[in-house]
Amino acid sequence: MADITPDALLPAGFEAELLTLLAARPNGIDEFALIRELATMFPDSLFAAPDVLREPLSLFQAHFLLFHVLHRLSDRLANERLEIEVHALRIRLLPRRGGVDGIVTPDPLRAYYLDWNQWLTTQGDDVEQLLQGFRQGPFSVPEDELAQAHGVFELPVPSSAQQVKRRYRSLVQQHHPDKGGETANIQAVNQAFLILQRYYGKA
Repeated sequence: MADITPDALLPAGFEAELLTLLAARPNGIDEFALIRELATMFPDSLFAAPDVLREPLSLFQAHFLLFHVLHRLSDRLANERLEIEVHALRIRLLPRRGGVDGIVTPDPLRAYYLDWNQWLTTQGDDVEQLLQGFRQGPFSVPEDELAQAHGVFELPVPSSAQQVKRRYRSLVQQHHPDKGGETANIQAVNQAFLILQRYYGKA
């Protein structure tokens, strides 16, 4: 297990095909839809493993591998003035945003997904403990719904009602149709908010 590398898990030409797929979808694609497309394109890959979207450890491994590759590829596109927006709700290829020389904004999620040791060391028991924490929450919420809602909000586990509310406001600003967002995205945000409120309570 310790000698497994990301490239060893990826079929030949994977990054080029992934980039072509994203370039053909300027409005982006959600993570689950992307995994399904990759499973069709690469039937012998991790993304096509049996029950990959249902079995907790398989889902974690596919999710982490995909986001690792997306962040890595986004970094490699810097010279082409391109970047990849990496979010469970929408993954898309964008012109790279300008920055201020000398100022680097920390991105804990990017750092997490680029740390391949996280993939190597996370085992079935770790994922089960995470899910067990979900099951013991103050309100009963199906674990698959709760996991997906956390993915949409990109919140740490566990979180608080206050964190959920703050993140909801931020996502509404980002995805509301009046701000140039898409109706499907704001619907997904609203649905995830209801699930997280049911679990954590209202702030």
